[in-house]
Amino acid sequence: MRRHPAHIIAFGAGAGLAPVAPGTVGTLVAFPLYYVLARYCTGEVILLILAAAFALGVWACATTGRALGVADHGAMVWDEVVAFALVLVFTPAGWAWQAGAFVLFRLFDITKPPPIRHFDRTLKNGFGVMFDDLLAAFYTLLVLALIKTFTGP
Repeated sequence: MRRHPAHIIAFGAGAGLAPVAPGTVGTLVAFPLYYVLARYCTGEVILLILAAAFALGVWACATTGRALGVADHGAMVWDEVVAFALVLVFTPAGWAWQAGAFVLFRLFDITKPPPIRHFDRTLKNGFGVMFDDLLAAFYTLLVLALIKTFTGP
């Protein structure tokens, strides 16, 4: 992991090296990242930081994938970190909403409903690694919006 800065980023500073469920561990890393950003930044600044983190992830995951010989290695979790931090930006306040968002995001990231599965299979580069999690984030936010619409605040 320490051979190249891209590996540290792609592996989520080591979260991706978890022996069990590295994607879930990587998703959990988004919580403290988001809380720190939310404390010191406006929503617009957080979105700019996450856009930069996405672009950084495209490079880091492409570089790391080439080094490992696997385009989307399971230890590369920066995609989960960035995508779920984005989900948290738009998730209503409260632990129940955030826990629900976490479960939904993991469900969509693991099951890869259409078109996520299509892009996961066809885009084999840093962008592809990052993009399928962005789609999982979109699905998560869509379901949360529907729940909020039908249950109220």
